[in-house]
Amino acid sequence: MLGNENILTTLLLIPTVGAILLALLPDRNHSLIRNATLAVTVLTFVCSLPLAWRLDAQNGGMQFVKDLPWIQAGGFTISYHIGIDGISLFLVVLTTFLMPLAVLGSWSITRNVKAYMILVLLLEVGMLGAFVALDLVLFYFFWEAMLIPMYFLIGIWGSKNRVYAAVKFFLYTAFGSLLMLAALIALYFLNSGSSFNIVQITERLADGSISVNPLGEVLLFLAFFIAFAIKVPLFPFHTWLPDAHVEAPTAASAILAGVLLKMGTYGLLRFCLPMFPRAAVELAPMVCVLAIIGIIYGALVAMVQPDVKKLVAYSSVSHLGFVVLGIFAFNLTSIEGATYQMLSHGVSTGALFLLVGMLYDRRHTRLIEDFGGIAHKMPIFATVFLIITLSSIGLPGLNGFVGEFLILQGTFLKSHIYAVFAASAVILAAVYMLWMYQRVFMGKLNNEANKQLLDLTPREILTVLPFILMAIWMGVFPGTFLRKMDASMQKVVDRIEEVHQDQVYRVENRRLGTEPE
Repeated sequence: MLGNENILTTLLLIPTVGAILLALLPDRNHSLIRNATLAVTVLTFVCSLPLAWRLDAQNGGMQFVKDLPWIQAGGFTISYHIGIDGISLFLVVLTTFLMPLAVLGSWSITRNVKAYMILVLLLEVGMLGAFVALDLVLFYFFWEAMLIPMYFLIGIWGSKNRVYAAVKFFLYTAFGSLLMLAALIALYFLNSGSSFNIVQITERLADGSISVNPLGEVLLFLAFFIAFAIKVPLFPFHTWLPDAHVEAPTAASAILAGVLLKMGTYGLLRFCLPMFPRAAVELAPMVCVLAIIGIIYGALVAMVQPDVKKLVAYSSVSHLGFVVLGIFAFNLTSIEGATYQMLSHGVSTGALFLLVGMLYDRRHTRLIEDFGGIAHKMPIFATVFLIITLSSIGLPGLNGFVGEFLILQGTFLKSHIYAVFAASAVILAAVYMLWMYQRVFMGKLNNEANKQLLDLTPREILTVLPFILMAIWMGVFPGTFLRKMDASMQKVVDRIEEVHQDQVYRVENRRLGTEPE
């Protein structure tokens, strides 16, 4: 059995070694390459499961920690410093859960299969590394490492406008990355050049050992925030997402929606709130307004999309707006709801993209008008699609309900107005998703091309069944996940509450004319 200090390293090594071994396999043996990749991702998932029950729910600090010097030169040290807490635990498990299903959904890839699968495994390494990194430079390394495989997956195996979408994705993300790089270098020097340790820097900012003036804190916050807002993506940084989703191959779209977008919201919880709480509190009204605009805008634009995949892409803008709103409502209920919604969105939207890809493989079109009545020919597919649709719109008893309910409940405590506007998007989501379902699956089967459609194959059923089971489990037993988050989330909330109370104290003293010098 793996020791706690080595389990995260093992998770990073398995897909890394798998990618190296894939490079040694013969190019033409596509079946062997696919099965080997599937085996590697399944093994990674199995090895990640002990994290869920070994993590101490009462300990809000980092666990499974490993800290080794990596680069030592010129008086500074960059460490291989990794670990997880209740914030990152299930994001790691979500990543390992989605990857084998994405591989199963990639069976239609027939061109450069080996290169494709190697990039998928390297992408998994980058995503896992970003979630577990506790050194600023190591985090940045993995953050950038995610960008390269996804760029090539879109640019080589994507649709007609794949190069445009890939370049747009790269430029947006690279711009945010440069801002974050400048901010993390500044944090290093503010930390007296002692280390890039994320935990240490966060603690020293909290106890005042690192002093940052108000303007400096706002600038550092904005540098990190813009990088993460682009990745979310938060309105108005969202324009790269629909192009990337529509042009990306099916599995890449599922991974992009299921995991990569969560890097942005994870970054807000890991960096922006605990490191720069005063700036976060001051700028929260602006962020909440942007989140609400994104929620409603994403829903309205999704409603008028003629392309099923683009509709699902814009729904992500709306759903991730919910997550950002929950984070910046600054209470335990909303922040736990936001984290739960990250997981829920990864399950529901990842499944939707894979299902849309299965339909595209059969008809080579995603236009809603080209379908209608296909439930008559594909009853299993129609049933699965309906369950995932209902989970996406938040039907009680399925995964989407829990996160949205907690976010709205927590947001209501902060602002009734914010909660009302956000709740309106829940109605809009039901409208655009169910309307799409009605036009694609219900009615008469008038299009001759649809009369030749075949229902799901055993492999495709195996691909979507885990999503259904997870959607039901998360809807019925949310405590399985929420209990592990409590202690870590409470630390973030306490940090924000401390700053908020300090600001209230200063405002009251200023009103009474007794503010200390």
